[in-house]
Amino acid sequence: MTDATLAAAVRAAARPLSGAPSDHDALLDLVGERRLVLLGEGSHGTHEFYAARVAITRRLIEERGFDAVAVEGDWPDSDRVHRWVVGRTRGGGADDALGGFRRFPQWMWRNADVVRLAELLRAHNARVGRARAVGFHGLDLYSLHASIDEVLRYLDRVDPDAARRARQRYACFEHFGEDPQEYGYAASFDLSRSCEDAVVEQLVELRRRDGGTEADAAPDEWDAAEDRFSAEQNARLVLDAERYYRSMFRGRTSSWNLRDTHMADTLDALVAHLRARGRAGKVVVWAHNSHLGDARATKMGAGGEINLGQLARERHGDDAVLVGFTTHEGTVTAAHDWGDAARRMRVNPSLPGSIERLLHDAAPPNAVLPLRGDAADAAREALSARALLERAIGVIYRPRTERQSHYFHARVGAQFDCVYHFDATRAVAPLDRDGALDPSEPPETYPSAL
Repeated sequence: MTDATLAAAVRAAARPLSGAPSDHDALLDLVGERRLVLLGEGSHGTHEFYAARVAITRRLIEERGFDAVAVEGDWPDSDRVHRWVVGRTRGGGADDALGGFRRFPQWMWRNADVVRLAELLRAHNARVGRARAVGFHGLDLYSLHASIDEVLRYLDRVDPDAARRARQRYACFEHFGEDPQEYGYAASFDLSRSCEDAVVEQLVELRRRDGGTEADAAPDEWDAAEDRFSAEQNARLVLDAERYYRSMFRGRTSSWNLRDTHMADTLDALVAHLRARGRAGKVVVWAHNSHLGDARATKMGAGGEINLGQLARERHGDDAVLVGFTTHEGTVTAAHDWGDAARRMRVNPSLPGSIERLLHDAAPPNAVLPLRGDAADAAREALSARALLERAIGVIYRPRTERQSHYFHARVGAQFDCVYHFDATRAVAPLDRDGALDPSEPPETYPSAL
């Protein structure tokens, strides 16, 4: 596959973006009646990626009947947003609803674009009513202590005896203070007995509950069912987080695979919950390209890593649509290192031999590149046959070592079903000026930065 042939295939398939809602017609046509749309991002701090996902999400909700948004955030932090957008929280605005995202990197979810998403969801839900409300949920697993607190708070309301048993089980973590990494280190090296049995017992007991007392603790059956589901997800998160922190000291692949499997399991649980309530079970997912592009088409996959995009395809087949987002240059909100304040940083022009440089050279400045369907055959085949560099900026950006720190090889035609490219991009606008680390939990995305 020559460079000229590759460029010609991309040039023929790429469609310009004008900023109009019709920009997303090609993607909506590709989605059709499919139930899962996974929207990526090439960085955790680029405005155009967030803004495009807001616009796409709006159309998926209004024109394709999508029921929920699931993000690369923790369940309890996201549940605070969920309660606000479905109308269970009366006071405050979107800024307050996003207040649960207080750990580094706050800007990943506490930014002006996510405010617009939350306000869009709340306005939509006010129009359609609770039975058709679109929720907001978290897929990630970093909130071990916060999720323990939520399980206990729930059981205190509905079953004080069960709450006492849960406290006895979760007390296992108290020997390690507030840092779950300290627990993971001790348990992984047999310095202390693992808490795994205790958290498994707690999840099993919670799942066996018949829900008979919840109605006394919630205004109606809808609220009671939501509370039961949220409590179970928090209990399962504690179990998976316990395993995750033990795995961190065995290498990146083990912890990465546990994390992405948890995200896939949470997505499946959300789909099942929606269908049990008479909904279509259609979910739009927001996460980094590295989680949503099929890992089997990347160098990381060749090394044994799996990810959410791969699992979605394996579990849901053609029902899952994977969408990547790239940029050539511009600015990004990121940090120099863990716990540093957010900074507006200049993004280097993309490297020769990368998908970003190919799109910069061969596509319109802002473009969508469908990779599924008859019209996309040549581009998909060309980008599947040849591995290109692909840039991944997470919450950390190190431009001086960019090739080593931020690029990997991928066969983009097999990795995604569609790619959006914004040639020159700008940083997201954080709601907070300070990006300091909250020491009570590890940073979001730690240790991979993605």
